[in-house]
Amino acid sequence: MLSVNQVTQYTEKGYVVPDYRLSPDVIEEIKAAHARLIDKHPEFSDYCGALLIHDLSFLNYARDQTILDMVSQVIGQNIALWNSSLFAKPAKVGTRTPWHQDGEYWPIRPLATCTVWIALDDATTENGCLRVLPGSHKSKKVESHHFNNSKDIALSLELDGQHVNESEAVNLELKSGQMSLHDVFLMHTSDANRSDHPRRGMTLRYMPTSSEYQKHLNKSPIDDQRPLFLVRGIDESGKNDFRLR
Repeated sequence: MLSVNQVTQYTEKGYVVPDYRLSPDVIEEIKAAHARLIDKHPEFSDYCGALLIHDLSFLNYARDQTILDMVSQVIGQNIALWNSSLFAKPAKVGTRTPWHQDGEYWPIRPLATCTVWIALDDATTENGCLRVLPGSHKSKKVESHHFNNSKDIALSLELDGQHVNESEAVNLELKSGQMSLHDVFLMHTSDANRSDHPRRGMTLRYMPTSSEYQKHLNKSPIDDQRPLFLVRGIDESGKNDFRLR
């Protein structure tokens, strides 16, 4: 569970690194599952944006009761898992992720999500750990982004420069098995990996069930297949679609 001070940090700064971490055995299981996924789908060697469409075994980690306890402290007791992704920054060639807010991409209304970011490898400044702007979530507003078609970035939408003060950025260095929690409105980035060490991270995306995942807003084929899972409590909105495709 998060301490009172850690819950306060999440509320005030938009992120927290809890004391809880996954065991080396569990981390090896996740890495092995990722390797099996890549064997079947080589196109996911750098990034898989919807793990649960391709392999439901990743759902086991999203149901970790301690993780759900911590998430419930910041978004409430009624929780839906709407996605899990895996970001791999291979040694030497891992690409940069530009400054952005996650909420720019997601068709959730009202917009709300706690992301659990789990380090499969040590995430360091050298290999492209997350960098965040503390407190940038507090306006509860998605600021303006622009399209960036550069080939050396992992996402195409980038925050307009006037919203980003690099001097205030904090590096979230994590050991393998550690995790961070961050708010849907938090501004964050990660640098390219030019080191000799890979940087793999898995995300679990949880929303309060008072929100609805409105698939039609994205108009993307992947959203027709994306499964949602009620992992704790009830569906407050009564509108979320938990059927498996």
